[in-house]
Amino acid sequence: MKQRKHFKRSGLNRGLKQGLTFATLIFIFCANMYPAGAAESEDSRENFTPSEDGILDQVITYIKALLGEGEELQNSEPISEAAAKEMQQSAISKRTVLKIATPNVIKSASFIGDSNLGVFTHLSNPPLMKMDSEGHLAGQLAESYEVSENNTCWTFYLKDDLYWSDGEPVTPEDIEFSIRYYGKETPWASWINNTLESSTVSEDNNSVTFKFNKPYTRIDLEFATYNILPAHVWETIENPMEYINNGPYVGCGPYYLKLIDLNAGKLVFEKNPYWKGKAPAFGSVVVHFYSNVDVATLALKNGDADTYYKYAGSYPYSEIGQLEETGDFDFLEKTDIGLIFLAPNLEKAPFSDLKFREALAYAINYKEIVRLETLGYGEVPNRGFVPPVMESFKETEKLEYDPEKAREILEEAGYSDSNGDGILEGKDGENIELEILIRPEYARTGELLKEYFENVSLAADLRTADSDTWITLKDNYEYDLTVTRSTPWGMLMHASWGSGYFDSRRTGQGVMHNVDNPEFLELCDEILATTDPAELETCAHELQDYYAEELPAIPLYWNNVVTPFNREFDCWYADPLYGIYNLENFVNVRKNSA
Repeated sequence: MKQRKHFKRSGLNRGLKQGLTFATLIFIFCANMYPAGAAESEDSRENFTPSEDGILDQVITYIKALLGEGEELQNSEPISEAAAKEMQQSAISKRTVLKIATPNVIKSASFIGDSNLGVFTHLSNPPLMKMDSEGHLAGQLAESYEVSENNTCWTFYLKDDLYWSDGEPVTPEDIEFSIRYYGKETPWASWINNTLESSTVSEDNNSVTFKFNKPYTRIDLEFATYNILPAHVWETIENPMEYINNGPYVGCGPYYLKLIDLNAGKLVFEKNPYWKGKAPAFGSVVVHFYSNVDVATLALKNGDADTYYKYAGSYPYSEIGQLEETGDFDFLEKTDIGLIFLAPNLEKAPFSDLKFREALAYAINYKEIVRLETLGYGEVPNRGFVPPVMESFKETEKLEYDPEKAREILEEAGYSDSNGDGILEGKDGENIELEILIRPEYARTGELLKEYFENVSLAADLRTADSDTWITLKDNYEYDLTVTRSTPWGMLMHASWGSGYFDSRRTGQGVMHNVDNPEFLELCDEILATTDPAELETCAHELQDYYAEELPAIPLYWNNVVTPFNREFDCWYADPLYGIYNLENFVNVRKNSA
């Protein structure tokens, strides 16, 4: 009140004073903000032109910050300095862009229909749950959660400071809508429709409860992968798998997806103006997708990209040296949950014979594959399949290259070369001629395997197929052996520890569904029926013992995921599920001051 009185006692005319104040503030604004913005724009190498509305908003906001309520100007000197500094930093932030290069090309502006886009929109539409750097599950949009004793009812309590980028609050109804929407509209989430009995929301507790018709113990993990959607936007959209829109899309993360530019090969994320969490350091995140890794490497070397991200994959090992030579990059290295493996067709002889699979396992030179395929960023795996980075890992026997032992096992099992032509015969008397089904990316691995098997007198040939053909042949069991990989999510899905690839009751593009052994299926069901940590660990160990003894697949190597990032940036970390593409990085990574 004193300041108001002081302002009224001034001898200046009120209108004249306001005019002078406005002119002074415009001068300060231009002096403070435009040089910083112009310098940053040149440095960023991004040609983002702020809209007229954006500049006007900044001017108005800046003046409001200095004036407070206008007449309180006389007492606002300390606040004005702080506000000016904050506004200047905000303006710099708005002009600062974090640029990511990726080989995961977006083929369609379909928010739900394009699987690669679904990975990148974790930034704008975060799932309920997340995985931390140690692989433990934690709440993301969820503040906490609980599960009933019989593992059928899951209740998630939402954080109370979440807002969509259009200003609407995130509600329990949004969570309920999203989960049911995926179950109804997408083929990969049809399990939700089949198992979800009911759902309820509580405004008082800011919570949503899902009740399933049977124990389902992996819900917290499942809900670390489903992007949450605003019900008030998506409830009117029919056929979401085919819905095309270049943006903007309403999001509730620190950024929202502003633009999908397929022609320019980039996604543009802008700050969510209603985000209440830790403020990101960057005004925008731009994801540039490249179909050619050489071009992506050039973008990194030229400063057109600050880091590299490939879902479930590493920066190419052969390209690391190029970036090291620049002196501009550091590298984040983490053991991959996923792995490359050889899958036999257990539906047919001789692959249904455990002794034959044993012989195949001893015929493979793992150290050579590791050396050639990972260039030192991998290791020989164990028979237990599961990489050591996974929770409840059990140390099983290391896979061993011993071709002489492979020959002995084959002979003892009745596979002999009776006609002396150098090729072993099956129990039907016919020469064993292995067909190894591969996709083009596994050509070198396939050639190596062919050589190893021929070395123990098994005829082998390669059959190369594109992805669609590979899936068809695999699902029809029209193969002898095939080389494929597991992704981090693939290792965690179903009953976890890779079980989702082998359970014969499952279907899907990447799964082998080649094990119908009752012992294995019962073990999967036990895992799916408990949330008790001790029981889960016991089951996980039994599952790895099963892999080691029965060899439903032969792991070829465990490898590390290597991610380069420009040394100008600090505070990167990777989680086992999505690598560096996680919310923690987008609010914590900073451009260092060095």
